[in-house]
Amino acid sequence: MRETVEDTEKVNDEVFRDRQYQTDAVIVRVMKARKTLSHNNLISELLSQLKYPAKTVDIKKRIESLIEREYLKRQDDDSTMYCYLA
Repeated sequence: MRETVEDTEKVNDEVFRDRQYQTDAVIVRVMKARKTLSHNNLISELLSQLKYPAKTVDIKKRIESLIEREYLKRQDDDSTMYCYLA
């Protein structure tokens, strides 16, 4: 049986959503262990721990999402540093 275009798009959407959840989990796990981390160090840590090739643009979006949901915050004096909020 052949996959239709709709099936392929559906699978791609599900994979993208699953990867977002995995990325969020890795970010929270790393930040929970480190408490405070710079942007560059966080990105490099995530790229080494994620099991799929991630784009830095997607990672930045996930970090912003976690900041909005109050899992992380930027330091007041240095915007390149993130702090984990317990």
